[in-house]
Amino acid sequence: MHEKLWEQLLQLDPQGTAKRVKCGYLKDLNQYCVKFMGIEYTVDIGEKQIFIGSEDGEPVGAGFMEQLCILAYLIKSVKVPLSKRLVTGDKLESGEFFFRGPHVIPTAKLEDVFGYNPDLIYSATNGMNAKKASFGDASVEVRVFDRLPVTFVVWGADDEFPARGSILFDQSATSHLPLDALLAAVDITVKSLISAVS
Repeated sequence: MHEKLWEQLLQLDPQGTAKRVKCGYLKDLNQYCVKFMGIEYTVDIGEKQIFIGSEDGEPVGAGFMEQLCILAYLIKSVKVPLSKRLVTGDKLESGEFFFRGPHVIPTAKLEDVFGYNPDLIYSATNGMNAKKASFGDASVEVRVFDRLPVTFVVWGADDEFPARGSILFDQSATSHLPLDALLAAVDITVKSLISAVS
């Protein structure tokens, strides 16, 4: 699974990589410790496995899309400061062409679930590495990775206007993930938000 990404990761210096992406590295075990949406994942370099711990102590393997995001982040993320400028996906480099058709950003799902009760999004982020933001009727900034915040915004429906959602990225987002992995990370986050209130 993701063999080409593992090959790229294996060519990198682990200690330098950990410093670059702001994650832990256990030299004796040859493992990275990466936080994804507030959950710590172990990336076992030698075994080419990614997993999280469980209550019974048995490791639980990460899903296909989670693995894609984590591997891509370890390979691509660079040590740059946040631009502090939030943009929609189409304003990212090449985003106008990528985020369309089957790659559309899932704002409609935010609208469907949170549009009639925007404040519900705050309880949906319990357990995530998130904080309130100041946009729309309700909004949260989720630290998908330590170097990658994503802001989810909801405007509630009323008698005149339908619900509206927006997903905003720091303009530096493509310094940390390629667009396909960025979309996967957003999809996973939106699904987690919805699952938390379903």
